Amino acid sequence: YQRRVRGITLVQQYTHKMSWQSYVDTNLVGTGLVSVAAIVGHDGSVWANSAGFNVSADEAKKLLAGFSDPGQLRASGLFINGEKYLVLKADDRSIYGKKGTGGVVTVKCGQSILVGLYNEKIQPGQCANVVEKLADYLIETGY
Repeated sequence: YQRRVRGITLVQQYTHKMSWQSYVDTNLVGTGLVSVAAIVGHDGSVWANSAGFNVSADEAKKLLAGFSDPGQLRASGLFINGEKYLVLKADDRSIYGKKGTGGVVTVKCGQSILVGLYNEKIQPGQCANVVEKLADYLIETGY
């Protein structure tokens, strides 16, 4: 904001550093409807993740490519944390995969990708709803 003091305009900038880990811990896993989660950048870097859950740079790059051309993911599967998932849905916003009784929900945002896994105790639609709603918020805020 700006304020004027004795004829001089002072400009103060406030920066807000987002805690990406709190989004994973509170807004995704903390709901009880996502078992583990990660937020990765479009460049493949991991912004935040659940303990023991890692999305490699290679997995992130292939995932990002799948949003614009899902053919390769449909043919060879989606790999997250070293596990292969059968792709159920793939479009320019969301890619969903299934493995056994669990699965994965991924959503592309402006600068990041949300990755949420669910296990046999969680309904796929509940996990998708949580991940998609957080993605809506991040897209609105430019992330």
